[in-house]
Amino acid sequence: MLAAAPADAARVAIELPLRANLSVLENIAIVLQYRDNLPYTAAADRAWALLERMGRTGCAMRRDPDLDAEERFVAKLLRAVIRTPALILIDRPAQLLPDCPYPAFLETTLTALEDTYHQCWILDYAWNAPLYTPR
Repeated sequence: MLAAAPADAARVAIELPLRANLSVLENIAIVLQYRDNLPYTAAADRAWALLERMGRTGCAMRRDPDLDAEERFVAKLLRAVIRTPALILIDRPAQLLPDCPYPAFLETTLTALEDTYHQCWILDYAWNAPLYTPR
């Protein structure tokens, strides 16, 4: 039986889309604007720093329809980690990263961000458990 997720868990899932009218940078920054009442410039600076850290500043000003699956996933993940949640829940990564060898991509991406969250759960089918490093 799984333990209940903490109240400040952040979920990354296919059914939680990016806002189509906002750029990647704005999609990440809006979390701090809404949740912490941070001014846009301060929120955007923090979002930019995360994009820079991931080597994804090239997609910062693009909107969802212009992103590939990896860029979209990174944007959703950075939107989740920007507030340093206790737990990140990545729901069925194969749906989020259909054309990508996702176990290796997740390992690299999560390792680069491991100081931005406390714990990460990957929600997937039981037979895929050996694909992931416990976090």
